[in-house]
Amino acid sequence: MPRDIEYSEKYCDMKFEYRHVTLPKEMTKQLPKGELLSEREWRALGVQQSRGWVHYEIHRPEPHILLFRRPLGTDPRTGKVDPKLLEEAMAKYQQ
Repeated sequence: MPRDIEYSEKYCDMKFEYRHVTLPKEMTKQLPKGELLSEREWRALGVQQSRGWVHYEIHRPEPHILLFRRPLGTDPRTGKVDPKLLEEAMAKYQQ
């Protein structure tokens, strides 16, 4: 039975780009209780995303939903903020 991991659309504010990832509920047992996951840990669970995403908050009512963010303008290939991409993201956000 394949594990169905669901990925939200990305959304943003003036500082960060966000997304949430929903793991199958049965995978909750594999999560460390009350701890944020490192990139190595969430990738080991099968979560696939470009670089730069950080698991930043635990959604206590539903721990199988992982909340991620990365700074606006992050280059998905390097995980680093690119000034040109940041400028483009800010211009898009202000529209």
